Amino acid sequence: MIKTLTRRGLLQSSAVAAALALGFTACGGGGNAAPQQTVSSDAVEQALQKGGKLTVWAWDQSLKKVAEGFEAKYPNVDVNLVNAGTGNDQYTALQNAISAGSGVPDVAQIEYYALPQFALSKSLADLGQFGAADLDGTFTAGPWSSVRAQGGVYGLPMDSGPMALFYNKELFDKHGIAVPTTWDEFLEAGRALKKADPKAYIANDTGDAGFTTSMIWQAGGKPYQVDGTNVGVNFSDEGSTKFAETWQKLIDEDLLAPISSWSDEWYKGLGNGTIATLSTGAWMPGNLVSGVADGAGKWRVAPLPQWEKGATSSSENGGSSLAIPAASSQAALAYGFLKYSNVEEGVQTRIDGGAFPATSKDLASEKFQNTQFKYFGGQKANQIFAESAKNVPAGWSYLPFQVYANSIFNDTAGQAYVSGTKLKDGLTDWQKASVKYGTDQGFTVKE
Repeated sequence: MIKTLTRRGLLQSSAVAAALALGFTACGGGGNAAPQQTVSSDAVEQALQKGGKLTVWAWDQSLKKVAEGFEAKYPNVDVNLVNAGTGNDQYTALQNAISAGSGVPDVAQIEYYALPQFALSKSLADLGQFGAADLDGTFTAGPWSSVRAQGGVYGLPMDSGPMALFYNKELFDKHGIAVPTTWDEFLEAGRALKKADPKAYIANDTGDAGFTTSMIWQAGGKPYQVDGTNVGVNFSDEGSTKFAETWQKLIDEDLLAPISSWSDEWYKGLGNGTIATLSTGAWMPGNLVSGVADGAGKWRVAPLPQWEKGATSSSENGGSSLAIPAASSQAALAYGFLKYSNVEEGVQTRIDGGAFPATSKDLASEKFQNTQFKYFGGQKANQIFAESAKNVPAGWSYLPFQVYANSIFNDTAGQAYVSGTKLKDGLTDWQKASVKYGTDQGFTVKE
């Protein structure tokens, strides 16, 4: 059985990151990777008709139904769906298999923030050989830019996480607090809520690298600059500063619940009104339905608060691609599975299973836009999510060693949540530690 766990629920340990780092130096790479070859336009269809066995590593449980549909359409293909762990657990296993030259899957689920590491080390096939570049416009801007690097396409977007504000309407109405449309209003709402009920918090946050970078992204920040092995890391830009200053006030005034996301206490807080909001990706509804049954009918969705009044900027938080390891001997057949899953029939299968798509046409469809969410009191929440997807600022980059960078967040920037360290200084510490690591790995890094 495939375990469901979103990016927000992943735990990133230094030990795991260190294991990953062995295969992700700037000068290293997938030494056992098969050489790239140009594939004819008919090769994929021929491979699908001929069939064979495909091994797919993924933790997303919706792919089980996708695989069943794929096998029904192409009866000569046998899909072996394997849960090799979530996030970092799978990445470590994948890197170990690549290094050993055996046991490498034909398809792997890889989150957007982790994809650059595998791409730069030449551990993934460039899907341009199958004409993937022609899919430009098929996906929303955020996910599409996340699978492209150094002129190549290294995965097809499987889903996306355009952000929105999930809030407990019952709690806001009870205390006469308006739903915030800016982050300044969010701060004021937090103060009002604390005054009305000292046991309630506007949100929870104990320090999270993915949330922090998403918020900086929305604010227009670009702390990471990447050009191959030339990398820039600088958290003194305007977007990073906006986030640090506002969040510091929330921390200083004890307006954020010191509760870790995905913990039992977190689920309880969402259900009993202790935690009033979540600012996260559009993949969240299913988790609320399954984990916070007591919140049914109480919660609603609103656009993400803005850094400037009247703006419409959003951000991405989470999401995964399906990629083909370069060592696969079934690349053409694997690409057929990728297209079926992420462009063709499999997209609707995943939507029916609660996934949030990355395909532009599905986001714009009348059926999708008019879906009513019983959990949110019949609200057509997809309209808010789809609009959010359109408003993600372009130009964001993740580091080619982001997995490691995220793993040291709590030892650097995260100290602002548990000590007297200011968030601005914590981000500087995170910057310096990331620069040192990148330099040690052979990258040319500047601050």
